[in-house]
Order: sequence, then C-alpha cells, then structure tokens
Amino acid sequence: MKFKFIIFFLLFTTAVMGQTNHNFEVSKNLEIFNSIYKTLDLYYVDSLQAEKQIDEAINYLLDGLDPYTEYFPEKETRDLETMTTGKYAGIGARISYNKAKDRCIINDPYENMPAVNAGIRAGDIIMSIDGKDVNVKGSQTIEDYTSSVSNRLRGDPNTQITLIIQRPGEKDLKTFKFTRAAIQLPAVPYYGMVTDSIGFIFLSTFTKDCAQNVQQALHELKQKGARSLILDIRNNGGGLAIEAVNIVNLFVPKGKLILQMKGKTKSANSSYFTRREPEDLQIPLVVLVNGQSASASEITCGALQDLDRAVILGQRTFGKGLVQQPHELPYGGLLKLTTSHYYIPSGRCIQALDYSHRSQDGEVYRTPDSLTHVFHTVAGRKVRDGGGITPDVISKADSLPHLLAYLRISDQFFDFVTQYRIHHTSIAPAAEFSITDQDYQAFKDSLVKSDFTYDRQTYKALQELKKIAHFEGYDKTAAPEIAALEKKLQHNLSGDLDTWEKEIKQLLNKEICNRYYYQKGMIENGFKTDSVLHDAISLLRHPAEYNKLLKKK
Repeated sequence: MKFKFIIFFLLFTTAVMGQTNHNFEVSKNLEIFNSIYKTLDLYYVDSLQAEKQIDEAINYLLDGLDPYTEYFPEKETRDLETMTTGKYAGIGARISYNKAKDRCIINDPYENMPAVNAGIRAGDIIMSIDGKDVNVKGSQTIEDYTSSVSNRLRGDPNTQITLIIQRPGEKDLKTFKFTRAAIQLPAVPYYGMVTDSIGFIFLSTFTKDCAQNVQQALHELKQKGARSLILDIRNNGGGLAIEAVNIVNLFVPKGKLILQMKGKTKSANSSYFTRREPEDLQIPLVVLVNGQSASASEITCGALQDLDRAVILGQRTFGKGLVQQPHELPYGGLLKLTTSHYYIPSGRCIQALDYSHRSQDGEVYRTPDSLTHVFHTVAGRKVRDGGGITPDVISKADSLPHLLAYLRISDQFFDFVTQYRIHHTSIAPAAEFSITDQDYQAFKDSLVKSDFTYDRQTYKALQELKKIAHFEGYDKTAAPEIAALEKKLQHNLSGDLDTWEKEIKQLLNKEICNRYYYQKGMIENGFKTDSVLHDAISLLRHPAEYNKLLKKK
C-alpha cells in the first residue's frame, strides 16, 4: 500500500511540475516578446505600425495550429456573426470587382431582397452610394476596395440608401432609392419534387434555425405527395453543430445520442441528444455528399449513417471533426479557436487531418486508411473513423476540365451572361432552358477575341518535367521529344471550347437561369445533368435495394 502511495505521489508531483514548467515557459516567452516589441518601438529607425504588425504576428502564430482557429479584430467580427447566423443588414446582394471596368459591380442579387425589389440587376456597375462617388479601384488591393464598397452598402435596417448605377448597354445612369433590411440568407434555397413521389431539399449551410427550414420544407413536400426524400448537403461546409443535431432529430426518435464533444477542458466536453419528437421515422431518406461536405454536414450524414436511418450517397466527405468556440478579446476582438473533437453515435471521430504533426515543409498529414479503426452502426454495418464519412453508395460526379474553373470566375463569362440578359427579356422555365448552338458560337467568338487566359495542367506538368530532365541530365537527349510534346500542347482556346462544349453549355445554362430565376432556377436547371441526383432517384425507386443497404428486412 505504501509503495502504491509513493508511485501515485511521484506521478502527481511530476504532473504538477510539468504544468508549472509549462506555465513558466509561457510567461517567460510572452515577457520576451513584449520586451522585444517595446524596444523596437523605442529605438527602431522607423515608426512601427502596431495594429498591422501585431495582427501579422497573431496570424503567424495561428497558422501553425489549424485553419479553423482564427482571430477576428473588432472590424471583422460582423463577418463571423454573418457566417453563424446568416443575417446582416444591407441591400441583399453580393458584389465583386470587374477588372475591365476597374469598379465594383452587382454580382449576385438575392431573390426577394431590397436590391432586387428595387430593380437592380447582376452586372450593374456601382457609380455612387448616398451621393458620394465610388471611384475606380486604382492602386488599392481588390480586397480593400471591395470591402470599402461593401461597408458603404451595409447599414442599419430601415435606413434609406441611394445608388446610382451604370447598366451595361445603356447610356444614361440609373438612380435607385430604397430601404435597407435585415438580410437572412436562405439556408434552404430550394426544395421541391424531383419525381411524383420523391422530394428534394437542398441545404446550403448550417446557420441558426436552419433545422426549422428543413422541417417546414419536409412538411410541405409530404403534402405534395413525397413518399421518400433526398437531402442534398453537397458543398455544404457546415456551421452550427446544434443545428445538425436538430436536423437528425427530424428523422430519429427523441433521446438518441447524436454528438459528443471531447476536449482538454471540462467546458469543452459535452453530449448532445435528440430533444424533440421526430417529424418522420419511416420516410426513406438518401443524403447526398461530396468532398466539400464538412463539419456539421458530416455530423448530419455520419449520425444518420451510424443509426442506419439514411443511405449516404456520393463521394467521401471532407473530414473535419474539429469544434470551434468563440472567445471574446479586449477591444471588441474575437478568437474562434478549436477546443475539441466531435464524435458521432458509433463512437468514431471523422477528423482526417492531423494538424499537430507536420512534415519538414509544413505539410499536414492525412490519416492513411490503414491507420483508421472499424466501428459499427446500430445494425452492425462496418464504418471507419479518421477520414470523413465514406458513403454507403459511391457515386462520382462527372469530372470537369480545369478550363471551367477559370471560366466560372472570369469577367468575360460574367459579361457574356449579362449581355444575354439584356437582349432576352424572358427565357423558358429553368427546368427546360438551354442555350442554342448559335448562342454558344457567340460566346465562343467573344471569348476567343478577349484577353481570357487560363493555366493548363498539362503545360504545368511539362514545365516540371523539363526541370527534372535538366536536373537528371536528360534535357539534351530528350530535347526533340520534349519539343514535339510542347508543340502539341500549345494553347488552343478555340479547340478547348469545342472539346468541352457540353460542359460549358451546362455552366452557361445555370448562370443564365440564375439571372432570371435566381438561385432556385440555377439549382433546378442543374437537375437534368446531375448524375449523382439521378443515382439517388434510382435507388429510392428500388426499395429492396435501399433496405438491403441498411440491413432492413
């Protein structure tokens, strides 16, 4: 007994000493940093910019942790609030910088929001706000320029704003005077029937009260005849974990453990159970996911998988099993920091990246499949931790060329759609709309004549091959072959536009529908070419296959 006490005493003493040493190291190094900065401020030849340099030091410190631990100075805390609540006060439109015009333009006005209701359109150039000119960007950075314009557009709800805009294709300036409002970005921008018996809900983010939006959509779809449901959380980066728990609660009984958070401190540990009676325990449910489904999205699909309540279909999810909490700082700042991991009903954590261990060049390690562990769902199906949520049914989306990523964000693409909207007062319903071959030829001609450029992966790979060949001494002997390959890989925009005509047309169709029918129209137009959605519909049309996947009799 005495020996055990001695061992316990030694272990306890070691732990206390270890903590004492840690606290001493923290205090010592903070004192050193403080002394260095004060000395620099007193004696350095030029004046220091305290806010800028301390911000950079803070961000450098946080960069060594994980990408979700972030510092928000007072001027940026509003952005964090918008991310978590989906609310802000303004005109209800996203703006962007247009290089050719060197100004900010209305990029994406939201349906039924003040800007749209006042008659403002995507493509309108912002010339003046409340009687003060909006100058060209000039030497400012794009980020600073767009932030300054955005801040002037925002304001308190029910305050008036006057915009003067230049509409492409029109000579005279237009003046719009209307009232700002509290803007609620829709968490469920679309729901509807994709067949006579299958309902579809697209959830874009997990902001406050989004579970109520999903519940309302489900209720209305069932009234319209939905006997099975598709929940689409592809490209949903997450949000509030409690909303994920509430959404799962719509489909599973009250009192089920959905989520556990486990961290270093007592306050970081908590468990979340379903608290309400469910909306529907029986409706067949397929959840669509992909590599950009993260955080709260993974709680939702992972819990539904662990409880055998839904078939998960698509591609493996991102693998973010880290929980962040905001901590208030002096002078109005906020620190959003990672405090714990979350664990879903089977007991697994889905975190895929180990930010505490990095290679010499700073690369973060991903948990290899060989080091993951097997867990089991309620019905005994095998699931794994450490790499996101692996779907029950793998359904790969059609691969898209590198060119499309550049087109999607280009001014030339945006301007063509703007001109299309100017010259067409109306189009077919979103589900039916498609541009003509003549429209596509006009787009192709305008793009080829423009200064549009894009990086080709084959060209980058060839340049890397040339470097390696030179390093290994093969550059002279392989020179003819490399030259021939380089000639074949010459930039040919016109040829690439022909090769990827089908995919580019789909992109144009969706963006044009967005101009007439907003986000709902863009989503609906994409249904006909969505192979993953079609796989989900096919599965729900075969109940025996659906039940077999979930081990239901």
